[in-house]
Amino acid sequence: MIITKGISLTNLIKWTGMHILWLTAMMTSIVLLYHYDIIDVKIPWLPVSVIGTAVAFYVGFKNNQAYDRMWEARKIWGGIINDSRTWGMMVDGFLSNQFTTDQKSESEIHSIKKRLMYRHIGWLYAHRSQLLVPTPWEHASQTGHIGRTAKYYQKRYGVGLVDDEITRTELKLFLPDAEHDRLINHVNTATQIINEQSRDLKALRKDNLIDDFRHMEMANLLKSFYTLQGKNERIKKFPLPRQYANMSRYFVAIFIILLPFSMIPELMSLEGGYGIWLSIPLTALIGWVYVMMEVIGDYSENPFQGMANDIPMLSLCRVIEIDLREMLGETSLPPSVQAKEGVLM
Repeated sequence: MIITKGISLTNLIKWTGMHILWLTAMMTSIVLLYHYDIIDVKIPWLPVSVIGTAVAFYVGFKNNQAYDRMWEARKIWGGIINDSRTWGMMVDGFLSNQFTTDQKSESEIHSIKKRLMYRHIGWLYAHRSQLLVPTPWEHASQTGHIGRTAKYYQKRYGVGLVDDEITRTELKLFLPDAEHDRLINHVNTATQIINEQSRDLKALRKDNLIDDFRHMEMANLLKSFYTLQGKNERIKKFPLPRQYANMSRYFVAIFIILLPFSMIPELMSLEGGYGIWLSIPLTALIGWVYVMMEVIGDYSENPFQGMANDIPMLSLCRVIEIDLREMLGETSLPPSVQAKEGVLM
């Protein structure tokens, strides 16, 4: 997540410099063709403007849908934060010797609470790791320039910024060794961790460390975690429909190709002869605006691909980890995840 108030001119050029270069080169080439009378094509401005308006509406629709996917993902993680704190409160408040005849010591009760809370922290990081696995339609899975660029963005402006924090959140830090070795090889480890919580609650109910009502309330909370996990997986595994995501790219390309053959002849008619050269920056600028509208939507539609536009899952996981460990009375806590180079991951 980008947290700076604005994007500096330097970063803007780094991000869009390649598009500026190819647009300028394209428009300059076409201007030279007109200047040396190699071509004499003039497309009326009216049809080009109609196409441009239609493309703007279409790309705007795509960007709205991309933003909806990102905002929904953030709301889901907000739900995970709220329910995780509730889980910590229930574990801390519900587990006791109130209903059991086989009294447990305070250290045994604390050990059980720690096991349940740590397992939940493990679920958070396992769920995050699974959401970061690339899907076939994400940029990092592509070949050629798009794939290389995506990997560069991940390294410099994404998950590559927080390699040191990730090493402190390995799953084995929060699960017993035997449990970790058993669960790590499952297809969906996060799902199995929640199921392990359910089995643990069943054993606690059998030992009367929780009564029926408390068992039911805590089981319902586990169901909520499954619901939130499934919502995130829906966003991750079901892309913005390709007919919308891809066709807008072709529409933008058609408009940019037609644009100079309408604008350059129009500007050539200006007195003084400077219009033809003025058309280079003007047509490149208009093309750049449309390209960037397309690119912004393209990079925003997948909120779990490890880049600067992502939901800051590591930061949110760390917030929950600190909250739960403080509920356990721990004072040796990991530091909060800080933004680096204006990006919070």
